[in-house]
Amino acid sequence: MPLITEILAKHIVAAERSLPSCDDRNMALKCLLDLIGAAVAGRDMPGPTAVRQAACALMGTGSSPIWATGQTGSLAGALFANASAASALDLDDGHRLARGHPGAAVIPTVLTLLPETNARAGDLISAISVGYDVGIRIASAQMPKMIATRQTGRWASVAAAAAAARLLRCREDQIAHALAIAAVLAPNQQANGSSGYSQLTGNDVKEGIAWGAVLGLTAAHLAIGGHTGPADVFDHPDYYDRHVILSGLGERSHLAGTYFKPYACCRYIHAALDAFFLLTEKSKLDAHRILSVEVETFGWALRLGNKHQPSTLVDMQYSLPYCIAIAAIEGRDALAPLGIDLLKRQDLSTFCERVRLSINDEIDALFPGETLSRVTITTHSERLRSEVLGPLGDPQRPMSFEAIEEKFRGVTRRVLTTERQCAIVAGVLDLPDDHGSGLLMALR
Repeated sequence: MPLITEILAKHIVAAERSLPSCDDRNMALKCLLDLIGAAVAGRDMPGPTAVRQAACALMGTGSSPIWATGQTGSLAGALFANASAASALDLDDGHRLARGHPGAAVIPTVLTLLPETNARAGDLISAISVGYDVGIRIASAQMPKMIATRQTGRWASVAAAAAAARLLRCREDQIAHALAIAAVLAPNQQANGSSGYSQLTGNDVKEGIAWGAVLGLTAAHLAIGGHTGPADVFDHPDYYDRHVILSGLGERSHLAGTYFKPYACCRYIHAALDAFFLLTEKSKLDAHRILSVEVETFGWALRLGNKHQPSTLVDMQYSLPYCIAIAAIEGRDALAPLGIDLLKRQDLSTFCERVRLSINDEIDALFPGETLSRVTITTHSERLRSEVLGPLGDPQRPMSFEAIEEKFRGVTRRVLTTERQCAIVAGVLDLPDDHGSGLLMALR
């Protein structure tokens, strides 16, 4: 029986011989614009700022652009910086099967590597498609008894390695070893996040995505040079479900199942925010009239930090009550992106006391396939209850390219001029014709 890494390698090589589907092309363009917006909006956060300094000091100089900063670095350094910025604000895309964020690893890998290759638009879109597809297959096949953490960094390295190998046109044997190297050396993330053992999760390590991206690209280059890894890494049923990895391989790409995030916070919070806005905007409720907010949701949402007095931006991204308070007092625009001016706000912390969280067994049973919530708002005169709702941006409630563009302009409004925003949007739209040259120029 062939090894899974060998089968995936054949699949990635085969992608060179076929044109991306229209659906993959359209989804890839949305992913590109959305992820670039997240990265530009997040570039000046403390974590990405520290990464740029470290990348310059430790990874050397070079001509690879660090997006929208005017700075350049080595290939690895620029990738580290771009992926860190992309995942800083929790605005990046995700996938329900993976319970994580493929775009923040795959797209910085592809765009940072693109000037080093002679790749055309079809190669770029194909690399994005196989990166998402392979990464999500590995993520969704993890067996929770042996791989307890669900942090993206564990499998983002494999996604980035697959994308890099496709763009670099690696041989099958090189790809198999690149995937193995990336899987073995991936950041373990056992401590951090909602599935980790640490209680102090409001930190810039987050899901380890930036390290995963750098490792994936490194794994591809190591394999090209003859470095090897344990190619049977996925062939152990206690750790990975073979059927999940291989089911439908070559027939459909999991790129199609990508979701997008209109708010800069954990996806587990989004359905509650959508339901809250549905009720308040319809009834024209303001925060002063609200006595209580009850959020019925799934168990994992209650495992977030959910602090009433977050001390960091990351704490805020993982607090359902605090995000509801922001929604009530500051409104929708304050959630995209979240700003440090929202920290240490006594009015927000006080409103958090009105928010009650509970597990709804029917909603919980549908997780992780769906991340649903229902919200009930009580005022002095009425009790309003939403339907059970899934978050905007899911495949069931998709965001159009126009909606992604509106989000992009909104989240980058404090960082980019209107002219620069237009140049980036045009670069994405022109990619099928100019093979990314306009986009790369705009990102400098």
